[in-house]
Amino acid sequence: MGIDRVMALRSQILERNQALARAADSGNPSAVTDTAQAAKPSSFADTLGDALKSVNKAQTQASELSAQYERGETIDIAKVMLARQQASVGFEATLQVRNKLLSAYKDIMSMPV
Repeated sequence: MGIDRVMALRSQILERNQALARAADSGNPSAVTDTAQAAKPSSFADTLGDALKSVNKAQTQASELSAQYERGETIDIAKVMLARQQASVGFEATLQVRNKLLSAYKDIMSMPV
């Protein structure tokens, strides 16, 4: 499998993630205010904090769905697996961002003054 194929699959996953997020927000009346708030420029810390909250929310939701499936309350295994995979991808992306930030911090600290 070539890198182009992997990148194409990644972009498809991201597009589906966005479509699922939009579908989930369409039933949420506060989604309009969230969109208005997202249009405002925000600081890096706010953006990073929002991303971490989003990853935490996805992991919590995946854990809840897994527990429901184990108790026999949910019979849709595809929904459970999709939620777990989304949480996993979000965590891996967060881990990579953390690694890049640490690398940048080390590079800055090793610069001569």
